[in-house]
Amino acid sequence: MTLTTLGFAFLGGLLPSLIWLYFLLKEDAKHPEPKSLITFAFIVGMLAVPIALPFEQFTRARFEGSSMSILLSWALIEEVLKYTAAASLILWRNAVDEAPDYVIYLFTVALGFAAAENMLFLFAPLVDGQIASSLFTSDLRFLGSTLLHVVASAAIGFSLAFSVRLHPIGRMSAAALGLILAVALHTAFNTLIINAGTSTTLAAFFLIWMAAVIFFAAFEVLKYFQYRTLPNKITNP
Repeated sequence: MTLTTLGFAFLGGLLPSLIWLYFLLKEDAKHPEPKSLITFAFIVGMLAVPIALPFEQFTRARFEGSSMSILLSWALIEEVLKYTAAASLILWRNAVDEAPDYVIYLFTVALGFAAAENMLFLFAPLVDGQIASSLFTSDLRFLGSTLLHVVASAAIGFSLAFSVRLHPIGRMSAAALGLILAVALHTAFNTLIINAGTSTTLAAFFLIWMAAVIFFAAFEVLKYFQYRTLPNKITNP
């Protein structure tokens, strides 16, 4: 293990997420968020990965022999951690004063999580000297897994944004539905990816890119109806 290897793993994991972050923030460039809070949200997402790992190792041992249970539990752990991190450290702040902000900060946390996760995936092949394999892995995660984290967390963000005028119980119900959708998308994608075969891999990428198209359309709808100024500062569920 050398500093060069660590550097390649770091950059290979970080750059895809930064590219997606730049692109997604451009979608709301007319109402930019504080750069310091965006950076903080990204770092919060990265720090959620080492918290998730021991829980995932536990469930892997607990559900050994049942791949579906493992994949479902991993999706649940990751989506709950990302949302909990965003809700507890980001979403209650005064800067979150427009409905689209919920989506923006949740996908920023998700991209931070994806960046740290990508670094771990790239590290092993780089240590073994498998440069081509690591580049291929990086491309796949840029096109699929990184976007998966964005879309899954955005499902929760949209549930909060579109329920902004509801009472707290209604917002809690919307957040729960968003979390269920996020876990379902995450589990479906991983289930298709883990099954060997070109057709299932293509199905996984078709699923996540179709979800991404819906994501961008919903974001445009959100901006069109100008869910900008919240009627009152609402406590996040």
